[in-house]
Amino acid sequence: MSFLTGLIALVGLCAYPTVKYLDVLNDIGEPMSFSQTLPGGAPGPVRASAADPAVRLPGGPQAAFRTAATLSDGTKIGVTTLHGEKSGVTGKVWVWAPKEYYEARYRNSAFPVLIALPGSYGYPDNYWARPGLKLQRTLTDLVFQGRSKPFLVVMPVLNPARHYYDGSDIPGQPKMGTWLSDDVPGLVRANFRTFADRDGWAFMGSSSGGFAALKQVLAHPDRFKAAIASGPDTRPDSPLWRGHRAEKRANDPEVLARRLAARPGGPEVFLQFQIGTREGGRANLERFIQRYAKGPVHARLHVIEGGGHTARSYVQGMRDVSLEAISRVLRGPTPAP
Repeated sequence: MSFLTGLIALVGLCAYPTVKYLDVLNDIGEPMSFSQTLPGGAPGPVRASAADPAVRLPGGPQAAFRTAATLSDGTKIGVTTLHGEKSGVTGKVWVWAPKEYYEARYRNSAFPVLIALPGSYGYPDNYWARPGLKLQRTLTDLVFQGRSKPFLVVMPVLNPARHYYDGSDIPGQPKMGTWLSDDVPGLVRANFRTFADRDGWAFMGSSSGGFAALKQVLAHPDRFKAAIASGPDTRPDSPLWRGHRAEKRANDPEVLARRLAARPGGPEVFLQFQIGTREGGRANLERFIQRYAKGPVHARLHVIEGGGHTARSYVQGMRDVSLEAISRVLRGPTPAP
């Protein structure tokens, strides 16, 4: 056993059951595949067959992923550049697959997808792809505890050219709404085993990303079932809407929520809000829930004690409550008998 192999094994033993994420291999930038074998694990899912009609097998074209980070359990965060066919937007997308995705018992199973959106401009990087924020570690820990589904985490860029587009197709601007609703999910379906229906699709976002996550689920309840929206606004506020009042209203989460709430028998959506006690906006979220959490619209608020308007606070909230909450309403992988 080499020194490096022994060190990796020792770190894994010390970290169990809480996984400590480290860049254990200097392979950043190297080509990678999500069908490859994990170190010491079973062969990757290259012979999957869709016996279950709910399972959509990857249909290609295969994206060219490169390693952005390798974590101590052997899983990788990969990154590729997506040229959005429908939106015309070009940007990076990071993806992480949990270790369960590579296990032989799940070879024929779909996995739920969590599209994670950053705050601020979220361009040219998406901070959820940084292992130091411990989003992937949090998911791994919660899966081990039986409190979360093992999500594929998809982390696209959000605001090219450093303008706020409200995750929407603002006339005359990059079509960020179509990028999120069509092109990014299309990339995932082309490369991963996913669920054919909305029960395996959710958004998560913080700040401006929280707004975009909220809006996507309310605008497309036939495609996405749940969202974790952390510290979000609930009304569009990009200055680029100026002169486009009707389009702005069509992309207003409060208008969308009111319409969906008034649809008896409409598709149910589950909105999990988060807010820290050290930031503003709590009263607005409580008002949103009071007004629109009716009929098929389900909404709850988790208050993070001592939390601020930061990604680290929101990860703590997800660890405490929110990932478990959306996991209850989404489908998870099914092991082979």
